[in-house]
Amino acid sequence: MKQTIRIATRSSKLALWQAEWVKEEINKCFPEIKVELKHIKTKGDKILDTPLAKIGGKGLFVKELEVSLLNRETDIAVHSMKDVPTELPEGLEISVITKRETPWDAFVSNNYTDFESLPAGAEVGTSSLRRMAQLRKARPDLKFKTLRGNVNTRLDKLDKGEYDAIILAAAGLIRLGMEHRITRMLPFELSIPAIGQGVVCIESRVEDKAVLDVISRLGDAETEANVKAERALLIRLNGGCQVPLAGHAVTANGFIELTGLVASPEGDEYIKLSEKGPVTDAGLIGDKLGKRLLDNGGREILAAVGIKTD
Repeated sequence: MKQTIRIATRSSKLALWQAEWVKEEINKCFPEIKVELKHIKTKGDKILDTPLAKIGGKGLFVKELEVSLLNRETDIAVHSMKDVPTELPEGLEISVITKRETPWDAFVSNNYTDFESLPAGAEVGTSSLRRMAQLRKARPDLKFKTLRGNVNTRLDKLDKGEYDAIILAAAGLIRLGMEHRITRMLPFELSIPAIGQGVVCIESRVEDKAVLDVISRLGDAETEANVKAERALLIRLNGGCQVPLAGHAVTANGFIELTGLVASPEGDEYIKLSEKGPVTDAGLIGDKLGKRLLDNGGREILAAVGIKTD
């Protein structure tokens, strides 16, 4: 049994909440294990004046944490699942997927009760091309502005009047005890979540059985199946932050239903499809839906922003 487990984490309040939660869960099962946190800054944390889509590359919020794992400076890394690329460095794996928190996007405003009540020309802040494309399709009369920074920074900008409303992941607000700031949840029909949104995952070294024996109790089978379907879709689409992609799976009565989206950055080209099948076929369902999206126009949308899919 491991005597000490070192967790690699980013330093934002939300990342630290996630790492502290993992620490607490480990100690519930193994109170004798010492759990330490190592704070690491990632490229995504350092560049705050540029939209994520323009920074380019994958793993903007995880690469430096993975380096610490490979160098054996830490034993596990705790991530938001939506930040994790589909290709991991050799020797590392996503070993645990925890139970999903609310996956929806949250509409936050000090002056308006919901997204529909925003007046024409209102300024809406978000860091996500996915959100921009879907919301722009519904309300082309609004002005969408890039919003970077941690949750508190984004809320401060809203409170200073720089935006009429901002869109954030509801899970982050809930985890930070800020659920009261959610004005309204955006309905699924208006904004399909990001792949893996609301899920905390744990990355570790493949051969480190002693660590896996400790952290494996934190996994959730239903969330794992849903994320497997969502990430299979992402793999088929070769997705990143350069183009609006969305995917969300739900499980009921032994079946998974996965809904996926590919859109142009402006939201004028927009393809949304669903696929359903047994939970045991989660990966196949994601791959199949990805192929259908590509064949129905997604291939051309992705090619236009330089993403090869075949």
